[in-house]
Amino acid sequence: MPDPAASPPTPPTPPVPLAALLADTRLGLRRIAGPPDDEAGTAGPIAVHWVHTSEMADPYPYLLGGELLLTAGVQLTDAHADMYAARVVEAGAAALGFGVTPVYDTVPAALVEACDRHGLPLLEVPPRTPFTAVARGVWRLMAEARHRELRRVTEAQQGLAAAAARPDPVPSVLRQLAVRLGGRAVLFAPDGTELHTTGRAPTPAARAALARLAGVVSPAPRAAPSGAAAARRPATAPASATDTADGGRLAAFALGGGQGLVLGVATEGREAGDHTITGVAVVLLSLLTAPHQGAPEAGRSAALVRLLLGATPEETAPLLGPGPWTVVHARGGGTPFAAGALAAALGSSLYESDGGAVRVLTDREVTPQPGWTLGVGGPAPAAELAAADTRAAHALRRAEATRADLVRHREAAAGTGLGGLFDPDEAAAHARARLAPLAGSPALVETLRAWLSLHGGWDRTAVALAVHRNTVRQRIARCAALLDADLDDADVRMELWFALRQV
Repeated sequence: MPDPAASPPTPPTPPVPLAALLADTRLGLRRIAGPPDDEAGTAGPIAVHWVHTSEMADPYPYLLGGELLLTAGVQLTDAHADMYAARVVEAGAAALGFGVTPVYDTVPAALVEACDRHGLPLLEVPPRTPFTAVARGVWRLMAEARHRELRRVTEAQQGLAAAAARPDPVPSVLRQLAVRLGGRAVLFAPDGTELHTTGRAPTPAARAALARLAGVVSPAPRAAPSGAAAARRPATAPASATDTADGGRLAAFALGGGQGLVLGVATEGREAGDHTITGVAVVLLSLLTAPHQGAPEAGRSAALVRLLLGATPEETAPLLGPGPWTVVHARGGGTPFAAGALAAALGSSLYESDGGAVRVLTDREVTPQPGWTLGVGGPAPAAELAAADTRAAHALRRAEATRADLVRHREAAAGTGLGGLFDPDEAAAHARARLAPLAGSPALVETLRAWLSLHGGWDRTAVALAVHRNTVRQRIARCAALLDADLDDADVRMELWFALRQV
């Protein structure tokens, strides 16, 4: 059963004003009871969201709200009319349409009185108009409204884009937004100051309310609140907020770019497409007000230029900054812009994508990111980024094999673990000798390394190397034959793992 306190679900198309349906002469509908639009209440003109036909004595359980309910009164009696109208209103229907054939020749007077009493618009559907024609008329008006909305949004997008290309882009975009919405557009500073305002001036009360609303979404703290006000302030500001004042609609949107700016909008009403148009303006203003390239980014760009011109990594390392730097390998995302979004989330503009894995270079702490599998190479100075890149690739393979969101490369500290008990040169010489039979086959070495690191798991190794599990089995069998080793022996596995760690 419908919940009278709940709002009806949002329809996929704009609702149709009841007045527009009555103005369609092809249908011949006539309002004979209920309040006119100018007396319908504060919600504005009566709107029809969909059409439903029912001959149930109590249609309440089958209504969602916002319907034009059509009936021929098959089970309607004069004694039942008041309860019927009350239940239709309780279900949230927009209006009731009564077909005068084939059951009744005229709309029952008891129903007309009941609809007047309960404030339910009652329409007379003439004999020549089948209910399907009424439904078709509503869908046609909805399609026309959607077309008008799309055309309005497209024209607004073009106007906003042209404004963004002007010499004074920020004021131009604000002016264009105010014109398209028929209201007021204000750019607020983090402290609540109006940096620029344009369009139709709101009432003093609405202006004050808009300034307060901007404070709700401002990402930058204003004057420190105290007492109850401090307790009410959320720890994290929302990205947008809406309100009403003096009969007008207010909205505030936090702009991106890290400047703490807020866009405020005040309009007399709301039309279909307003939210989309405002969203385009928010994106443009976020880009236009973002800070220009700072000194760190300029230095990194200079390092890239020098590398392209032939400088060595050691020569360009100082331009990247002191670091330490972390190399991240990642797989995931789902859009062409996902790599850039990941880099931004990791606090960096240094990234590249080959269509598969994404590599990011950052000097921030790396945390798991929704929708991504990350392999982290560990902090390293700029001169050792090549080795860190290799470690990040290994960490990503392990993350994919273990289905972890993030895996960090871990190395034993110098002088600790078994490696600290041996001379490094002697250990490396032993490792080269032990693995010499595999020296000509990097694929075998990498497969053995992954297989041992994953405790001999065939499926997880196949996932980590992106090969079939039978290929893993064949390669491991080949390794066992070339090394003349029993890979089921734990001591042999430990010896080989130690050797692989030295090469």
